[in-house]
Amino acid sequence: MRRRGHRRRGEVNMARPMRPRPRKMLAAQTADRSALITRINVTPIIDVALVLVIILLVTAPMLSVADLAVNLPEARTRGAEDQRNVSITLGPGGEIAVDREFVSRAGLGPALSARLAEPGNADVLVVVRADSAVPYSMVRELLAVARSAGATHLAVATRQKVEGAGGGER
Repeated sequence: MRRRGHRRRGEVNMARPMRPRPRKMLAAQTADRSALITRINVTPIIDVALVLVIILLVTAPMLSVADLAVNLPEARTRGAEDQRNVSITLGPGGEIAVDREFVSRAGLGPALSARLAEPGNADVLVVVRADSAVPYSMVRELLAVARSAGATHLAVATRQKVEGAGGGER
């Protein structure tokens, strides 16, 4: 009795005919692989570029305002801050900043004049951001200095007033 799977010498298994193995197959496979790598996939590059654009769009508005903690007064409208502007920030302790540069009270006029003299800033909106605890007389002085520095469009930044669920104010 023969065991299953054993063959005698010289006997050919007819269930599985022997095929000759081509020796040039390896060379053909490497040639095909090098032909496939001739083009660069630009999809990942575009993905990275779009992510960088989104990050830039999110962080750009945060870069134009000084890092002074300011509690803005409340108002009903808020259209002025949507335009390109130059920001004058007055902190609760009297600190003054033009955009991101801290300046002294005496250096505010020259710093603002230099900022308004830059190309494209001739008719730019100058926004005064003052803490709500600061007396209005100081805000009025900032507005006067800005007007004398050459600012033609002035605005005072406020916080948007949130009305309650009741529908109106009392």
